[in-house]
Amino acid sequence: MNRIGIGYDIHRLVAGRKLIIGGVLIPHEKGFEAHSDGDVLCHALCDALLGAAGLPNIGVLFPDSDPKYKDADSMELLRTVVARVAEKGYRPLQVDSNLVAQRPKLQPFVAEMIRALAAATGLEEEKISIKPRTNEYMGAEGREEGISAQVVVVLQRIKEDKG
Repeated sequence: MNRIGIGYDIHRLVAGRKLIIGGVLIPHEKGFEAHSDGDVLCHALCDALLGAAGLPNIGVLFPDSDPKYKDADSMELLRTVVARVAEKGYRPLQVDSNLVAQRPKLQPFVAEMIRALAAATGLEEEKISIKPRTNEYMGAEGREEGISAQVVVVLQRIKEDKG
């Protein structure tokens, strides 16, 4: 039996922080205001995976009130989530995502993001889709106040649930 999950994340852009999306450092004058590195694509993917597996969300598993997650590498969090999903008897089968940012333009970084997510999830690259979008100058993303990500994931059963 396959299961489907959806994830969403948005972070404010601020000066003095690195911009990391999909595990890729992107040259930009601003980065994410966040407790961890703020990688919205990884965070949305984590929540999609967790939701599909019936596990608690990313904020419950990696709370921003816990100092050990200060400036955490979101790719490491993603690898932890994939392992937790496997313990529940599932593996990712397909990932589809939207990244919404007016600036910087993200298309030049998509192939590198796909490679990074494939390595973290165990998926073949062709089963990961990342579609950069602008918000046509509307909303927080359009005003360049933040960047958001939406992710849908399909999980495939690999063994019986452990509960």
